[in-house]
Amino acid sequence: MDEQRWLAERFEENRPRLRAVSYRMLGSLSEADDAVQEAWLRLSRADTGEVENLSGWLTTVVARVSLNMLRSRRTRREEPFSPHVPDPIVDRADGTDPEHEALLADSVGLALLVVLETLTPAERLAFVLHDMFSVPFDRIAPILDRSPEAARQLASRARRRVSGAEPAPDADLQAQQEVLDAFLAAARKGDFEALDVRPALVNGAAGAVAMRDGRPFSVTGLTIRNGKIAEIDILADPERLRRLDLTVLEG
Repeated sequence: MDEQRWLAERFEENRPRLRAVSYRMLGSLSEADDAVQEAWLRLSRADTGEVENLSGWLTTVVARVSLNMLRSRRTRREEPFSPHVPDPIVDRADGTDPEHEALLADSVGLALLVVLETLTPAERLAFVLHDMFSVPFDRIAPILDRSPEAARQLASRARRRVSGAEPAPDADLQAQQEVLDAFLAAARKGDFEALDVRPALVNGAAGAVAMRDGRPFSVTGLTIRNGKIAEIDILADPERLRRLDLTVLEG
């Protein structure tokens, strides 16, 4: 087997993890795919003869690419103080698509991603790599051009903000569904009366997709805690909705 083919196979083995890293870093499925593609381009051009841990090398590359993309995005955002709802991952209400399982591992709900949006790029990288993917701080530090201790402090600061702001959802999905059903029943009597509102899983938790004239109108993610709705996150940007893969809801 030639080296390029061997690298391609190893890369495909690592693709789910790399996409999960970049999705948690960026909260955008399209940008996550761009970061993963850039990691492949760098791998295909690199001299990997002295790389002992290819998975770790790829994780570092995609993290660095995602960090640069995140910094660039924050620089050009016209309304930096407006709330930003990350790209939701939508599945049928009766189960998660296998392709989404790696992206949603460790309960990466929409509410958590919303909180991650409030972190600085450096805090987000340190928290995501260490707390979600167990990357040691001595490997995180060079990506941030900081010392390992400084990287540890960034992750600690991010951890405090996340734990203080992220609502802990109920673990029982059936109980979540019951609350969702009541929410949808009330919504159909109000402003959503003219919409086709369908129950769905949004980042693995109870949620809904509203359609108007056969097109997506909004995606709503609910955080249900102690049998009550603790947080509602709604994405209604038509351009971003068009980029979401909602074909899983068909039929």
